Amino acid sequence: MSYRLAIFDFDGTLADSFDFFLGAYNRIADEYDFARIDEARVDELRHYSAREMMQRIGLPAWKLPAVSQRFIAVMRANAAQVRPFDGVEAALGELAAKGVQLAVVSSNAADNVTTILGPAIMGRIAHLDCGMSIFGKAARLRKVLRASGVAAGDTIYVGDQLTDLEAARKASVAFAAVSWGYAPLAALQAHGPDRVLTRVAELAALGGG
Repeated sequence: MSYRLAIFDFDGTLADSFDFFLGAYNRIADEYDFARIDEARVDELRHYSAREMMQRIGLPAWKLPAVSQRFIAVMRANAAQVRPFDGVEAALGELAAKGVQLAVVSSNAADNVTTILGPAIMGRIAHLDCGMSIFGKAARLRKVLRASGVAAGDTIYVGDQLTDLEAARKASVAFAAVSWGYAPLAALQAHGPDRVLTRVAELAALGGG
């Protein structure tokens, strides 16, 4: 199936930020008094949902907004260290050329998204909605649907984490799981995504021929 509106997550989907996240994580953990990540456990922890991860590291829900804002601030100060995945610009260019509307819905800040993606990619993004909780994306997806004028059945959300899949389900849009993001593809496949993408170039196929 091809789609008229493709909405993208940012971190781990369009932006190669996982290594940056790991580098900033332990610094922020010390500041906010939750458990550091042992490098030997990274692959294990990637299989957990966001809620499971918070439980295991001792991060209470009430601290999440402050921790998220701190991570965003650290990225803002070091944005040059994060780049789009190779092939993102070309793939989104192909989608736009097919008449597909493009959008980004991300819990990261709009200025980080804009800076890191750069003008060539951002010039193709028709709708940008950022700064919500990682558990609050469904409402923003519905907001983008209203702004775009595209029906939910003609829309797909592309992401790399279980929270993205959950948001897509709540907003009644299809979900495409990518293999190159934060969560292992197998963890996402267990929840039945509508599409599975194993190469960045496959993003272009969301718009059909």
